[in-house]
Amino acid sequence: MHSENLSAAEALQKLKDGNQRYIEAATNPGDVSPQIRQKTCDEGQKPYAIVVACSDSRVIPESIFTAGIGEIFVIRVAGNVMDNHQLGSVEYAADHLGCKLVVVLGHEHCGAVGAALQGNPGGFVQYITDEIHRAIGDEKDEYKACCLNVKRAVDLIRDKLDMKDSEDGVKVYGAYYHIGSGAVDYLDM
Repeated sequence: MHSENLSAAEALQKLKDGNQRYIEAATNPGDVSPQIRQKTCDEGQKPYAIVVACSDSRVIPESIFTAGIGEIFVIRVAGNVMDNHQLGSVEYAADHLGCKLVVVLGHEHCGAVGAALQGNPGGFVQYITDEIHRAIGDEKDEYKACCLNVKRAVDLIRDKLDMKDSEDGVKVYGAYYHIGSGAVDYLDM
């Protein structure tokens, strides 16, 4: 099922239900058939949610939420940091594709957060860890640092894109993925 005007609450429930199927190791019911590929080619995409996730190869939003082709609009970047490129992608999916839900998905054992906690790695990775440092400050605990990093991304989306939660508007949530169990916790932000 694609967006077809799902509310943020309906989209969030769909993600939660999909994650529960994933945790239970049920067969992925997400449609990846030749028919859906052709349909989305002919009719365009109609995702019901936007997921901003890390590039970590263990964090696969389509699997985590048992979503098929065209169901979720995924933006992946190491450390799920937000800059103008990611903000533009969120804005596009909300304004042009009609998504009412944005989830920023942090995760345990994030290498980007770990690199920020360990110091300044240099090179181009420094751009990522600098963004994470802005979020975590002096925090040393990996879980807390990851949650602070998610919170910063949520705040940037809400503020820069003027996506304040409203009854019928776009809703932005922070979440934390447990790689070992497959569970997603939604953070109170």
